Amino acid sequence: MYVLVAACDEELLGRTLVEGEICFDVNERFYKGSRVTVEEAIDLIRNADTANLIGTRIVDRAKREKLVHPEAVLNIAGVPHAQIVKV
Repeated sequence: MYVLVAACDEELLGRTLVEGEICFDVNERFYKGSRVTVEEAIDLIRNADTANLIGTRIVDRAKREKLVHPEAVLNIAGVPHAQIVKV
């Protein structure tokens, strides 16, 4: 079974972030699911094949847990975004 985790900081849900030619939609159809704590999200990410993360709290925690390399983080309108793909 392939597992994808999409996690965002709650206040970003439904927002569109725009910076230059980048337009990032924090779409509820993709990101809205079970509301969990950051700790619960990290546990889910550890067991996922792929993760899509947006927001300061979730990305910073993923960096602290060494799930995301700091140089792999893209800032969009001041909001950190990271993707994890296990190969």
